[in-house]
Amino acid sequence: MDIEKWALEAMIPDKTRLIFEHIEPEYLSDTLGRLKGYAQALVFPISTEEVSSVLRYAYTNHIPVTPRGAGTNLVGSTVPIHGGIILDLSQMNRILEIDRDTFTATVEPGILLQDFQSEVEGEGLFYPPDPGEKASTIGGNISTNAGGMRAVKYGVTRDYVLGLEVVLADGTVLTAGGKQIKDASGLSLKNLLIGSEGTLAVITKCILKLIPKPETSISVLVPFGDLKTGIDTVLTILQADANPTAVEFMERKVVQLGEAFSDVEYPRSDAGSYILLTFDGHKSEVEANIKLVGRLVMSHGALDYIVLTDPERALDIWKVRGALVKAVEAVSEQEPVDIVVPISKISDFVGYIHELEENSGMRMVNFGHAGDGNIHLCVVRGDRNEETWHRELQKNMEHAYAKAYEYGGVTSGEHGIGISKRHYFLRETPKENLLVMNQIKNALDPRHILNDQKSYITGGNQNEEVI
Repeated sequence: MDIEKWALEAMIPDKTRLIFEHIEPEYLSDTLGRLKGYAQALVFPISTEEVSSVLRYAYTNHIPVTPRGAGTNLVGSTVPIHGGIILDLSQMNRILEIDRDTFTATVEPGILLQDFQSEVEGEGLFYPPDPGEKASTIGGNISTNAGGMRAVKYGVTRDYVLGLEVVLADGTVLTAGGKQIKDASGLSLKNLLIGSEGTLAVITKCILKLIPKPETSISVLVPFGDLKTGIDTVLTILQADANPTAVEFMERKVVQLGEAFSDVEYPRSDAGSYILLTFDGHKSEVEANIKLVGRLVMSHGALDYIVLTDPERALDIWKVRGALVKAVEAVSEQEPVDIVVPISKISDFVGYIHELEENSGMRMVNFGHAGDGNIHLCVVRGDRNEETWHRELQKNMEHAYAKAYEYGGVTSGEHGIGISKRHYFLRETPKENLLVMNQIKNALDPRHILNDQKSYITGGNQNEEVI
């Protein structure tokens, strides 16, 4: 397709925010950098009006548009596979308002999660969603319904989005939701857009729910001899109503990679796995829950119970947990997977993955959110050549996703589907569901200019292969 430079220049007066040639590779991929796309223009809008103008032009001229934020996506959602325009929202990064009366904040989509959380906590407030990548944007978090480590207590991004301003594919500006808590007025367009991976609209403004900042927060590291004992103990913790903020599980073999990557040493190197918990709230409540959980885990086979009262030590322990995907990537190319199964099936699924690893000879390491069933699985390439890697990876993933669905699970908990998981998602999702999803796409973007052939979009062929 032809993109008229003069047309975009008329919409974007600052020419430094328009790039037509020599687009940097980082804008043509995601954070892994393995899936590559191409584009004729890279645009950095700074207002809703500019976004609307660009989309109206693209829609009129049937030009594909790929929205992106910080580019931390792991599944290719930000890869421009059809060329056209890359719409980078990273310069729309302002906090427009923090309203203490309504416990809300209104922000632009390009603000980084870490910057936003730091700002609201400085005001004595708290924004709970906590995905592992803190340098992601709020708009990106909303587009994938990011979860993270605090989901077991506080929920996921969807639970903190009260309202959105978005621009539809044809340039129409739409507002869905607002500062109110309750809304039974028609269909929830806001919730339809959350998690849609940039396929239905471009987010230009977000109204987010805040809560009071917890009085205290303390983490605990619990080593176990094996992973099954640790994961089975998680159910006991949750059933005891100890109200943990985060419940993470890690195999020792992935912790070792994280230790080397982060230059941090975990205690109890004889452990086969670890459960890492956080408790927050009023000090007396936190202390009581820590004591309760201590008694429970020690009676269920824990090797130790290490309360991380030193904030610096706690930061180091969490630093390793937050760096595990990058730690594995530093050793070998790997496929990051974020399958979700019911909590009661975590141990069974991880056991199945161990069997799959043994039978296939392909290294697989497990960690993730034990409190909500979100299993992060790194499937490691090792020394396989390109053809062998892709063949064996797809074969093993076919088995893994099929087992997850057999247990009542889903393809992704927080990374989204993008390009890399489409084959498995389209295969495992009922055709009736895909039909409805695509009818919604056709209604909001009949010309399919927004992130086409990503996620659920089938183009009429529900059995198609990933491009």
